[in-house]
Amino acid sequence: MGMAKALRKLLDDAEIAYEVIDHSFQVTSKDIANSAHIASDRLAKSVLLHDEKGYVIAVLAGSHMIDLVKLKELTGRDLTMASEDEIGVIFRDCDLGAIPPVGAAYGLEVVMGKDLDGMPDVYFEAGDHRLLVRVAGTDFGKLMEGAQRGEFHQSSSMPSTP
Repeated sequence: MGMAKALRKLLDDAEIAYEVIDHSFQVTSKDIANSAHIASDRLAKSVLLHDEKGYVIAVLAGSHMIDLVKLKELTGRDLTMASEDEIGVIFRDCDLGAIPPVGAAYGLEVVMGKDLDGMPDVYFEAGDHRLLVRVAGTDFGKLMEGAQRGEFHQSSSMPSTP
């Protein structure tokens, strides 16, 4: 499939320099980081959540697991995981489950883990489980403008080095 059209348009319109990195087909953030030979804490993974107010993309380092209790404390919202069907409807230009973290491309609110701020570069899903996008950390910050930031993760046992 390649890079999601909405993602490519957003990057090009914002004049964000990016590199596309091929890796073997992988689904989990741990496997993606290992396959692409990158540190998992530089991989921004996305989780689609929802409540009665609508959908939210939670973006956190690939080395972390989302903590819904902490997320509720941060947002004041009782968010739950979206279904695969919902993901498929919202991210029509992506393979199922390959969610880019840029809510602006899909008209979605974003909540971002503070640990991604200040990274020299950030990698994220391009939309097909085979490509990653690498952008400078400052450009990732621009893409995440307007995102609510906070800590809503629990550390996993995943190593942060490839």
